[in-house]
Amino acid sequence: MSDRRPEPGTPAGSDRRPEPGTPAGVPDWVPLRDELRGEEPYGAPQIDVPVRLNTNENPYGPSEATADDIASSVRAAALDLNRYPDREAWGLRTALADYLSREVAGLDANRVWAANGSNEVMQQILQAFGGPGRTALSFAPTYSMYPEYARNTHTRWVAGQRRDDFGIDADSAVALIEAEQPDVVFLTSPNNPTGTALDPLHTRAVLEAAPGIVVVDEAYAEFRRAGTPSALELLAQFPRLVVTRTMSKAFALAGGRLGYLAADPAIVDALRIVRLPYHLSSVTQAAAEAALRHAPELLAQVDGLRVERDRTAQRLHDDGFTVAESDANFVLFGTFSDRHAVWQGLVDRGVLVRETGPLGWLRVSIGTPDEMHAFHTALQEVTDVEAR
Repeated sequence: MSDRRPEPGTPAGSDRRPEPGTPAGVPDWVPLRDELRGEEPYGAPQIDVPVRLNTNENPYGPSEATADDIASSVRAAALDLNRYPDREAWGLRTALADYLSREVAGLDANRVWAANGSNEVMQQILQAFGGPGRTALSFAPTYSMYPEYARNTHTRWVAGQRRDDFGIDADSAVALIEAEQPDVVFLTSPNNPTGTALDPLHTRAVLEAAPGIVVVDEAYAEFRRAGTPSALELLAQFPRLVVTRTMSKAFALAGGRLGYLAADPAIVDALRIVRLPYHLSSVTQAAAEAALRHAPELLAQVDGLRVERDRTAQRLHDDGFTVAESDANFVLFGTFSDRHAVWQGLVDRGVLVRETGPLGWLRVSIGTPDEMHAFHTALQEVTDVEAR
């Protein structure tokens, strides 16, 4: 490693300020961990275009009534910001348990945990159950942050492969689990970036085979089609099951950064060991509780997004594209010999989608009807040009 230093009087990195969304890079003189050399921070492109359909956000913001409730709740919390927040977030966890109890009975605050986005929830899980000498396992293609959580916690990472239809082959999954004996298994339903919901029989097969914790990441659960079960129904049978959710998507609270999980109380207590002191601010707790009070209104928008998702998938199929079945608020479609050229062509026409997933595929988040019309129009123009 070079011991090159910045010139005296020059702020570190001031000679190479990156464009927005461009990694700055870490110079050799910074004593970064060796395994982090050459790595780039996670992030989707943030480009100022009229139609942004790349980060699976809810296109409908909170109503005036919800925003007013959040604002008044945050103001009340602000009057007490000289004090630390409720370390255990009991009020919020109780409200989350009440919300989840609409799907499965028997949940209370002792079985629910919350953190700053589901990202922090996942990291805490690997801090508690992963680490040096331990293994985490999932099935690709899936959420790209999982191996980064493993890397950051010094957890060995193993990736099995999904079928061509992006489902999981239960026999292969069980065989890999028996061979690797992972401490943590990540399942994702609906899966990101494919939108695929897990067959509940396959989930059960993994739970029966896994020797450690099984995490079923249900960040997009509220968008699943009618009749698609949640792993919440299996909590009573499998004490090592953890079901994670987020308020970023269905609750239109991506800016609020609130993720949570349901699990056995002993699992929750284990996570309390690794959490940072007062990890959830009073402001975050107040905003999330206010949003939960307006759950019926916010979830009503989800019904419309489901309809728009199915309409989008059908139109893409009718236009000749291959479309992955989706239970989420996005659609994976393809395939393209040069997907980057298609992605760039859409950006040039004011539409931003995500270049992610298997080679040749693109992912579009579901927006408003007007946004989806703009997307389809731009895509038709780009593919017409590509076909010439």
